[in-house]
Amino acid sequence: MPPINDKFDPEKANQLIDELVALVGNHRCKEWLRQIISTVVKMGAEHDDRGDYKLMNTTVKELRRAFRIFIPYRETRKVSVFGSSRTPETDPAYHLAKAFAQKITSQGYMVVSGGGPGIMAAANEGAGRERSFGINIKLPFEQSANRFICDDVKSIHFKYFFTRKLFFIKESSATVVFPGGFGTLDEGFESLTLLQTGKCLPRPIILVEPEGGSYWSHWLNAIELSLSATGFISTNDSKLIRVTHSADEAAQMICDFYHVYHSLRYLHKQTLLKFTAPLPQNLIQYLNDTYSDLLSSGSIASADPFPEEIENDEDTELFRLVFHFDKISFGRLVEMIWDINAKMK
Repeated sequence: MPPINDKFDPEKANQLIDELVALVGNHRCKEWLRQIISTVVKMGAEHDDRGDYKLMNTTVKELRRAFRIFIPYRETRKVSVFGSSRTPETDPAYHLAKAFAQKITSQGYMVVSGGGPGIMAAANEGAGRERSFGINIKLPFEQSANRFICDDVKSIHFKYFFTRKLFFIKESSATVVFPGGFGTLDEGFESLTLLQTGKCLPRPIILVEPEGGSYWSHWLNAIELSLSATGFISTNDSKLIRVTHSADEAAQMICDFYHVYHSLRYLHKQTLLKFTAPLPQNLIQYLNDTYSDLLSSGSIASADPFPEEIENDEDTELFRLVFHFDKISFGRLVEMIWDINAKMK
């Protein structure tokens, strides 16, 4: 694309960008900062569509503000809770969501809700203001922040759904979904799609409703008949989901998933699973015997931290499993993590 300014000088622009980056100081992410500034400058030289600039400007502002709010709480695991904004406080689902939030926060977690009424309010009420985030969306007809999170520094309002949805996943370690409408299902499917395709780290996705309810059984039947039976999803994709009618059980599932499992990282074309306790050799052999189908080659083995991890002091105290994952069988990978945690109890 030819520049709209025929006097644009890329060499001069790069020099000025370097000066701007230098003004920030000794920044360990300075190369990424340089690329961000360079992208903006290149866009300025390429076209002048006002709508594109407004979108980019708002997006970057929303990201920056949300990053700033979440950063102090990065060391605390969080659970994103989704559900209908129309659920009244008298509904059993409201009481269940509130009880779940109370239970999971008592285990040291924080709760991230959509910040609005209904199930979102129940989650914030149960968690309490100190352990709550509200990620709201600016809409013409709804929704103001619920009274349990309004005016709190952790109540964030987004213009765009895509930036809002990014933080529901990026800043949480689990997804819990209560019955709801299009928005709830969209958020639930987003979590499933990102996990199924490896675009988010392994996490528990738990569907919750009151005892005797049929919302999720009907939904799962539709998934089985319309997606699984027709081959649109694999049979292992169903292993990404767990269902319960109990607040205590939902909270326990999340704690169980992180019993010893800590995190995942891709490095040197290998997959690293990190754990807070060492896995015995007989368990590693069991994993090789049981889960070899998720490997593209080789075997599952323990490993020392990589040089890059040592240099960046990245969880060097944690135990590691290293293997060549096929990056397709995410349902099986999640199943393996559940299995490891269960066998380490």
